[in-house]
This record gives sequence, C-alpha cells and structure tokens, in this order.
Amino acid sequence: MSTYVYAITASDHPIRLDGLNGVGEPASQVRTVKTEQLTAVVSDAPEGLRAKRRDVAAHQAVLERLMADGAVLPMRFGLVGPDDEQVAAALDGNAEGYKERLTELDDCLEFNLKVSRDEDDLLKEIIRESDEVRGLNEFTRANPDAHNEKMRLGELITEEVKARQERDAREMTDRLAPAALNTAVADATQDTLLNVSFLVKRDKAAAFSQAVHEEAGLHSEAYTIRLNGPLPPYSFV
Repeated sequence: MSTYVYAITASDHPIRLDGLNGVGEPASQVRTVKTEQLTAVVSDAPEGLRAKRRDVAAHQAVLERLMADGAVLPMRFGLVGPDDEQVAAALDGNAEGYKERLTELDDCLEFNLKVSRDEDDLLKEIIRESDEVRGLNEFTRANPDAHNEKMRLGELITEEVKARQERDAREMTDRLAPAALNTAVADATQDTLLNVSFLVKRDKAAAFSQAVHEEAGLHSEAYTIRLNGPLPPYSFV
C-alpha cells in the first residue's frame, strides 16, 4: 500500500502520536518510518484522497503536535510515497540535506501575507499622476473612434499597474523582512499584488504580527492586507 507522508523529523524527536487520527475514511493510523538519523511520520494512503476538510484538519493536527515538541519538515497535504521502504530510502538518500533544513527551521513558524488593492483606486492614482495617461484618457473620451490611441492607453495603463504593484510589493517586503529570518515570495495572482511568506522565530511571532499591523497603518482602506499564521514552515522546506 502507498504511504502518506505528514512530516520528517530528527530521529531523537519525542514523537507523540497518541490520540491522533490520520487521513482517510475511516481514519488511518499514524505511525513512523525510521532510519538511523531521521524519522518520517506517515500513515497508509487511502484511495482517491481529496482535500476534504476532515482530512486537511487531520494532516494539520499531526503537524501541530509534532511542531510543539521540536523541529519539523512539514509536507504539504497529499504527499504520497510508493511504500515505507521507498520513504526510508528517500530519508537515507537526502539525510544531510534534511538535517540541515531541520536545524534551520528549529523553533520557527511561517506567516503568509497576501495584499491586494482596489482596482479603481489604483486607476485613479495612475490617471492623477501620469500626464501621458491622463492626456490619452481625455483624448479618447472626446474621440471615441481613436482606436490607436485607445490601444496605446490600454498598454500604458497595463504597464503602470504592473510597475506600481511591483513597487508596492517590493517596498512592503523590504520593510517587513528585518522582522523575519527569511522570506519566500510567490507569484502574484490576478487578485493579489503580493503573496509572500516569512519565516519567524516562535518567540518573535508577536513582534512580527505587530510589524504587519504597523505596515497596514501606512496604507489606505483601498489595500486589503491579510496575514495568515502561524503555520508550519511549508514554504521553507
């Protein structure tokens, strides 16, 4: 049977699995695959596993229990190996890298920050601050058949939106980075101008949250700033 992997820990981690249920219906039993230096926390992988609320919660509960007792390399939901033997082989084959990463992540948490901005607010700023955009906007309003100018206006607005979003994302990340050990920037989406994760020491979590609160105070209500965490440090594994 395939093996579902929750996390990797050092061999001396005080793994406490009592009372935990694994993924699947009925719930699978959580167990370990051990090598000389490392331990993988696993269970049997159910057929047709989907990200149902119960299963995601079970996965998260295992990680939270492990993180309370020591450094953990958390696996994202849905990671499945062929069998226990292949999982053990992967632990042995990558032992030094896993051990190094465990040391780096010891007593660390992840916070994910997503930032978006109201499109109308951004467009008004562009028109207000860009003479070329403002001039073309006024011209095309007065000349509805000016197709070339309309195309140029659209191109300019696209360029300005991209440049201003990148500037905002860079400046926000730079201001918050000193409060964290590391950052991992993900690609922005259509709905966000910034999607970044921060690696933070557990005892600095409150200070980091305060830094984000102060950052939010620098921006108008047109910005939506969402902080999610603390989380297992998925982005830094």
